[in-house]
Amino acid sequence: MRTPLIAGNWKMNGSTELVEAFGQAFSDVTLPAPLDVAIFPPYPYLDVARSAFAGTPVRLGAQTLNPLHSGAHTGEVSGRMLREFDVQYVLVGHSERRQLYRESDAEVHDRLLAALGVDLTPVLCVGETLEERDAGRTMEVVLRQVGFVMARLEPEQRARVVIAYEPVWAIGTGRTATPEQAQEVMAGIREYQAGYDRDLAAGLRLLYGGSMNASNAVELLAQPDIDGGLVGGASLKVDDFLAICQSAG
Repeated sequence: MRTPLIAGNWKMNGSTELVEAFGQAFSDVTLPAPLDVAIFPPYPYLDVARSAFAGTPVRLGAQTLNPLHSGAHTGEVSGRMLREFDVQYVLVGHSERRQLYRESDAEVHDRLLAALGVDLTPVLCVGETLEERDAGRTMEVVLRQVGFVMARLEPEQRARVVIAYEPVWAIGTGRTATPEQAQEVMAGIREYQAGYDRDLAAGLRLLYGGSMNASNAVELLAQPDIDGGLVGGASLKVDDFLAICQSAG
């Protein structure tokens, strides 16, 4: 049985006050079991989040990492540094990193390897633009992104990867892929992984990451190949994020 994961990506948002509000809200709540919950705040809030989330079900994630352990790379953060703050998850290949900061598939692969090398769980983000979907290229684009990374990993490494499908056209736009559209892509990713190993495919956790919110979470999470969500805007609202977590039961 795959354990659902609800992950909140705060992007360049948040505050100390918000971190503490989440810590308080999750300190006395009963969540469905089994369920993993993680929040990915900006780097400056990792230390306060580590304290605020202590004793709660919430685990820490980071939004990216540099492939190198150290060096003359001003503004960058390594996986080893993240581990010092009890970070357990890290996003790699988020669409905003690919588009705004021109991260290539090769760079995404290097970051994912760096995460695995320090025992972080990488959440590999993949997804198509509206133009690519309208051109009927959704599966071509998604499986290229998945395949570039997974084909270069050892079998034991593949088993440690979480994949988040985030249709770029549904991120921050208020538009959401229908449950059927999301399920079709998720099933395609799982079928692709079965080409490596059917047990791997059966155990692979797949998250939906396109404007999941408290209103649509139940229907999305009911799909057989959707194992959780990578939540954006709704993860900045305590009540909404709690409701999404409760929907995973």
